[in-house]
Amino acid sequence: MTDAHVTGVRMVAIPVADQDRAIEFYSVALGLTKSADRVIEELGSRWVQMSAPGIEIALLTEYPGFSAGRDTGVRLVTADARALHAHLVGHGAKANELLLWEGLPPMFEFDDIDGNTLYAVQ
Repeated sequence: MTDAHVTGVRMVAIPVADQDRAIEFYSVALGLTKSADRVIEELGSRWVQMSAPGIEIALLTEYPGFSAGRDTGVRLVTADARALHAHLVGHGAKANELLLWEGLPPMFEFDDIDGNTLYAVQ
């Protein structure tokens, strides 16, 4: 076998309108820690990275073709979907109802501060 195959996902990028406001939401509402925050001259923009064990999310300033307010398709794992749902709602996030379907783990979808849709699965 060669090394020419995918072995994992390094991180996902989410477009945001205001990086400072997004940092606040992702740290307070989701418990992530800012692990990088610097200007990348070659990109002409700021690189912000939020992390937790097994999670790397880049909060990038939106640009044409990569605008905030999209369905990210990102599924975040939680030990307690009911508790996370209540926590997010308590921090002003728009969260749909907690789905408790037989044979599937508890889950729900929610929007971040910029209207990007993410999902939480227990």
